[in-house]
Amino acid sequence: MNAQAVGPVDVAHLQAWIGRTREGEDVVTRRILAEYDATLAPHLAPTPDGAAPPALHWCLAPETPRADTLGPDGHAAKGGFLPPVPLPRRMWAGGEIETLDTLRLGDTVRRRETVRDVVMKEGRSGRLCFVTVDHAVTTERGLAIRERQDIVYREEAGRTAGPEPARSAPPEGATVWPVPATPTLLFRYSAMTFNGHRFHYDRPYATDVEGYADLVVHGPMQASLLINLAATLLGRTPQRFVYRGLTPMTANQVFRVCGRLDAAGGFCGFTLDAEDRICMQASTTQAGAA
Repeated sequence: MNAQAVGPVDVAHLQAWIGRTREGEDVVTRRILAEYDATLAPHLAPTPDGAAPPALHWCLAPETPRADTLGPDGHAAKGGFLPPVPLPRRMWAGGEIETLDTLRLGDTVRRRETVRDVVMKEGRSGRLCFVTVDHAVTTERGLAIRERQDIVYREEAGRTAGPEPARSAPPEGATVWPVPATPTLLFRYSAMTFNGHRFHYDRPYATDVEGYADLVVHGPMQASLLINLAATLLGRTPQRFVYRGLTPMTANQVFRVCGRLDAAGGFCGFTLDAEDRICMQASTTQAGAA
């Protein structure tokens, strides 16, 4: 791996992307419902016939860039909808989902994405650029999902040392779902979401170029499992669900999706890798239900 220094970042130039929008349309088909179930079952919340499990919306209306427009990491080349951040490593850092209506079989789903903010920060792992994107997912019945997505861009691997990841054991009384993070699982989720990021399926790229120990488990897949665990324990899809990635989860291990209800009746949970590192944490608010 040949890490190269990135010079000063022109934040004002990147902030010119604030307000840019992208729209897409899709349909909740039997096929996508079956694929979602086949990929994540048995770790999905029970739903009535025809109702989509939580977080299916991440499989609908994905960006579909042509092969000749991709960047070296397999994503769409920078500078289109998202700003051309010069830091080379991109990850889904976290976000918040507000569910107002359940998606259903046959729904025509429209997604509108808007770049809300671009912020540079200095962390223990070096320079970070956070791009915040708002999503509005609607059906014929109106607004179904309002979402904030946080994307983080980071320095080359090995240029700076990151903080020691937090560790934990499953809390007493928690429900624990063990999930084998096989390459097949990662491939199937990438295929459902049309995610071309190479570190999910190209192990030499993940280890030699981006500096990870193995293939990287998708952030949204971990969040999907956490919100489905929350819905299972609550008996309904939470109206508000907040999640944040703490450290990358890698493949070829059994990770755990852990969660329980707190004294106020809300959900708190996290994912743990085989070495007890907390990779993603999540919580809900008690108010309302979808």
